[in-house]
Amino acid sequence: MTTTNNDSESRIYRIFAAWATVCYRHSAWVLFTALLISAGCSVYVWRNLGMNTDTTDMLSKDLPFRVNITHYNKTFPQDVDTLLVVLEAPTPEQVHQATERLAARLKKDTLNFEDVYPPTAGDFFTRNGLLYESVPELQQVTDRVAAAQPLMAHIARNPTLAAFVDVLTGAIEELQKGRAMELSPVLGAVSDTVGARLEGAPRALSWQALFSGESQKSKYQELIIAKPKLNYDQMFPGEQAIKALSAAAGDAGITENGAVRLRITGEVALSHDELSSSLLGMQYAGIITFILVVVVLYFAMRATGLIINVLVCLAMGLVLTATFATAVVGHVNLISIAFAVLYIGLGADFAIHFLLRYREVLESGNPSTEALHVSGGDAGAALTACTITNAIGFYAFIPTDYSGVAELGLISGTGMIISLLVTLTIAPALLRYLPKRQQAVPDTPPKASVGKALELSLKWHRVTYALTFAASVGALFLLPQVRFDYNLLNLQDQKGKAIQAFRELLAQPDLSPWHSIVLAKDRQEAGRLTLALSELPEVDKVVSLLDFVPADQEEKLQLIEEMALTVGPIEGVGQDRRVDSSIQKQREALDALAAALDSFIAARPEHAAVPAARKLRSSLSSLFEQLDTASSADQVALLRSLEGDLLVTLPAALENLRTATEAQLFGEQDLPASLSSRWHAQSGEYRLAIYPSEDLNDNDALRRFVRSVQKVAPEVTGAPVVTLEAGEAVVHAFVQAFLLALAGIIVALLVLLRSVKYMLLVLLPLLLSSLFTAAFTVLLDVPFNFANIIALPLLLGLGIDSSLHMVHRSLNNELVSEMLIHTSTARAIFYSALTALVDFASLMFSSHRGTASMGIMLTVGLAFTLICTLVILPALLRAPAKGAKAQFVR
Repeated sequence: MTTTNNDSESRIYRIFAAWATVCYRHSAWVLFTALLISAGCSVYVWRNLGMNTDTTDMLSKDLPFRVNITHYNKTFPQDVDTLLVVLEAPTPEQVHQATERLAARLKKDTLNFEDVYPPTAGDFFTRNGLLYESVPELQQVTDRVAAAQPLMAHIARNPTLAAFVDVLTGAIEELQKGRAMELSPVLGAVSDTVGARLEGAPRALSWQALFSGESQKSKYQELIIAKPKLNYDQMFPGEQAIKALSAAAGDAGITENGAVRLRITGEVALSHDELSSSLLGMQYAGIITFILVVVVLYFAMRATGLIINVLVCLAMGLVLTATFATAVVGHVNLISIAFAVLYIGLGADFAIHFLLRYREVLESGNPSTEALHVSGGDAGAALTACTITNAIGFYAFIPTDYSGVAELGLISGTGMIISLLVTLTIAPALLRYLPKRQQAVPDTPPKASVGKALELSLKWHRVTYALTFAASVGALFLLPQVRFDYNLLNLQDQKGKAIQAFRELLAQPDLSPWHSIVLAKDRQEAGRLTLALSELPEVDKVVSLLDFVPADQEEKLQLIEEMALTVGPIEGVGQDRRVDSSIQKQREALDALAAALDSFIAARPEHAAVPAARKLRSSLSSLFEQLDTASSADQVALLRSLEGDLLVTLPAALENLRTATEAQLFGEQDLPASLSSRWHAQSGEYRLAIYPSEDLNDNDALRRFVRSVQKVAPEVTGAPVVTLEAGEAVVHAFVQAFLLALAGIIVALLVLLRSVKYMLLVLLPLLLSSLFTAAFTVLLDVPFNFANIIALPLLLGLGIDSSLHMVHRSLNNELVSEMLIHTSTARAIFYSALTALVDFASLMFSSHRGTASMGIMLTVGLAFTLICTLVILPALLRAPAKGAKAQFVR
């Protein structure tokens, strides 16, 4: 029988040995009491545990960047926690009309939205939009509108396909005669519209683009900034507002199959999608993990009763830990909720060590009471040491500025103490109702295979030393390349709609939400800061309220007046004056246009408009082919649709043009309140938006941009600043916590082991596995980030647990490595790590990148912990620990 000498039993050994025996003898009362406590705690947790999904609360409010962002949020509260509604359409007219309709509906929904602001919608910009053009650009617009006036007037009187084609034919004939006209944009745009309809992907013709002389883009976008009412007591605070927004879009005629496309992004939508994908990944991983964990426990325990024992201990420990979190903290956040994952990884370790030690003694031919006494004492002493070191490791996070992890440290550290008490109370009681004795048989194949595999490292210990040294040197060379990815966008499911829309906005300088914010105390400081910041090479542009008052207004107003006089009264398109044309008349008009194009191309082959004319002629040929093979009904439908594509935006374009001719001189005081309040606060402060010249998806570019702006304006804030500073605060918090934990663990180990040598032997596997894991983040290109960095506390706990179990067993039973690797301790370490591995490996397949990177980090880290503990450490413990057992804490 392998047991400890009674004369050398420590106080902890005797206490837990006696406690396990008492729990076994009074198992009925113990289990009944545990059941009542678990039921009561479950109800308490269900009714009282809150969920705080506000990530800004996870860092100390005293940090400088938190102070700055808090001041900004109080100064401009309408910019906090917003939804960005992106509307997209083939023409600016369509997207503008859709934006105004949707914004009007959202403003009425005061139940779900506090504020709704469409930056480019409203009468102000429609009326004064031309004043924001440069003088040369405005002159070109005036000339084009004047040239198009006959075309607009004719079509406005009879808005039909035949009338439009007739006017276009006449214009081509005039062009052929030598009249100076700029028809290339019109011919190209009409050709594109006809071609799109024939290809089954219709897109309307933009008359506004024709007036401005620009080529029609593939899409036009406008934004609505909506501030929803959030409920942080719910798992998804913005869910109701997002649903209300989608419903309002449907009421406004914005459907999936319509011309206008709606996408929702912004802080609230990104957080909603991130939490949703993270939880979905956890659900699938949970199912897979449960199955795999049961399989691993079966090979470890070889008995259904023992497997149930582990699961019951885990369940009760988790409930009691959640009860502690509810009573002391009151809520869990997106970080501290990981205590459940941490508890499964470490709590299973406690139960497995106790039960495998029990079975080992039982299989040696001892009665169950004696097996309980020995396993309770041995496991109790070892697990107490592990609990102390684990608790120190977790509690070291409490003093950091990262309150999200501080709460995790408090909950998880206490959870380790709870796990110790639950394991040594419930597990012995449950054994009373399980098979009390197994026949003494040789180790089962899985046990033998573990021991035989580990024998190789002892047989070739010199090779083990050499490989360990070489790997350590290589890892040290890679250590400087370890990096932290500050970009929160990289954590999310890249297939999510919100993240895709957000990344598209980032690619557009004028719409990018990623810009820094500086608050100037007055107008003079705003001007000074704008000048200084604009000179930085890392800054593309600086926007303030002053930029919304255009320069040279008087000169521009003269050009607008000239345009109004030249064009004359702009008559709106009246559908009541429309004269429907027959198919024959429409076909005749199209044939005449084709003939005019052929004649023009033949007569003026060198003319600048010929390429556009050829393109339109080719589109007409394709149209004629389709018409010739279609039925009469299909011909009517095709021509009617084509008529709509060409003329649908004309009424809105003419109305906007009419309004634009009414522009008037204005100053800062004349700007709309909805605009000025977002740039000039009631406190008098001016808001400056600083846009980067580089892509901030690159961490180095992000750092350069933020640091250069901070040199000019130290109190700068905004998404780039918060991202960088939060990342550095997190890294600092973890470095601080790791050093505190390491110092505390060293002291605890010295007290427990009374030996510097064995303290170093316990720490060495932890330090080596940490070094190897850090190196592999470089090789795998999986940098540390806000999600996977919380894997470090678990790796710290498992690393200390595993090596301390090995050293304690070696000291307690005076075992050399050749014997140690065949004990229940080695098998318990192996199966505990394997249980955690299957628990975390399933996370790698989550669609949420943060969760997947956490799974990779944990899997790699646990694999190295297992190697360092079961391969390297036994090679270092080859000599017997003579005289050392008496030095272990009594």
